[in-house]
Amino acid sequence: MVTTQGSLELEVPQPRILTVSQLNREARLLIEGGFPLIWVEGEISNLSRPPSGHVYFSLKDAAAQVRCAMFRARAGLLRFQASDGLQVLVRARVSLYEARGDFQLIVEHMEEAGHGALQRAFEELKQKLAKEGLFDATHKLPLPAVPRTIGVITSPSGAALRDILSVIRRRYALARVVIYPVPVQGEGAAQKIANMIRTAAARAECDVLILARGGGSLEDLWAFNEEVVARAIYACTIPLVSGVGHEIDFTIADFVADLRAPTPTGAAELVTPDSDAWRRTLDDSGRRLLRAAHEQLDALRERLAWCQERLQQLHPARMLRERAQRLDELELRLNQSLRNGLQARGALLASLRARLHQHSPVQALAALRSRSEALVQRLHFATLRHLTEVRSRLDIAVHTLNSVSPLATLERGYAIVSDAMSGTVITSVHQARAGQKIHAQLADGRISAEVNAVTKASTQ
Repeated sequence: MVTTQGSLELEVPQPRILTVSQLNREARLLIEGGFPLIWVEGEISNLSRPPSGHVYFSLKDAAAQVRCAMFRARAGLLRFQASDGLQVLVRARVSLYEARGDFQLIVEHMEEAGHGALQRAFEELKQKLAKEGLFDATHKLPLPAVPRTIGVITSPSGAALRDILSVIRRRYALARVVIYPVPVQGEGAAQKIANMIRTAAARAECDVLILARGGGSLEDLWAFNEEVVARAIYACTIPLVSGVGHEIDFTIADFVADLRAPTPTGAAELVTPDSDAWRRTLDDSGRRLLRAAHEQLDALRERLAWCQERLQQLHPARMLRERAQRLDELELRLNQSLRNGLQARGALLASLRARLHQHSPVQALAALRSRSEALVQRLHFATLRHLTEVRSRLDIAVHTLNSVSPLATLERGYAIVSDAMSGTVITSVHQARAGQKIHAQLADGRISAEVNAVTKASTQ
């Protein structure tokens, strides 16, 4: 802290002091954070393989070198034997070895420089053309079944041309062959191949084209992996078969072509029909045609015989005889039918007569009369029995009525006294008064009287 005359205090910052480990660590983090995965090409030197399985080497060019480390997990994936003096292409992360402060590359992948670059270019172009649709099956043209003219685009001095011509002569010697000579490798070969494909398409003198070359390394076949060749094949209006290399070799031309053959010989076999097979097919077709003709003639003969028989059957005289016979049969059937009808009607008439006799009114009346007499007799007996029963019940009722009738009481000397004015029956002395006119009903008549006095009975 520093004090000035104005008593202003200034604080001087203290410097940051790093250890060597801290410095190397921060440098490593800074370097690793500033570089993504990168590709580096160079020559291997100072290669070492300790027992740990890791691989350590330097990668150099004419002016500089850099240390590299490839750890065991990645080193086990190598497809070749790394050695000093080998030109390689590595994909690595930039780092710093903190213990010694050495700048180095951590290698993730390593491949031979020449072949690897070509293979990567091959894959990149393949993906690009696939996205554009150059490999789509919808664009591919069908091969003609019997080509009259076959075009061969290849080197005129190569073995591939001799193999193709040999196959064509053997399988289909009638075909006309047009050779379009081109170099199949080397500087400018791809452009010349593309130009020849366009020329063959413009001349339009062939029914099918063969693009061929013998086997070789990836570098030897590289002319057929160029984009210019692929686009020339795609634009070609004539069906094109690619027969480049051996069976294990694949080129961009194979994917764009209308059909891929494993070898130039295979391409010649694909575009040519087998004459022996065609001859056998023609022989079989001739035999089938002859057999079909014989079968057709036999069928026509059978139809002719049938028509003749049919004509005999439809002759007018035959038809008249059949109609006369048919008329006789119908007449017999008519007579038989009339007789059967008369018999049926007679049987029906007899049945109706029997039913009519059973339902005759005379018999019904006799039965009704007999039933009526029986009912009258039953009614008479029932009436007598009912009268007897009623008379008996009446006698009993009269006897009972007489026994309870007031008249019987009157006959014994009793009388029924009632008020002359109101007709009310007097049953108590309380209902009578002196001078009251009354009536007395006796068994054989009625007496009118006047009350002189009313005497009440004394109670003991």
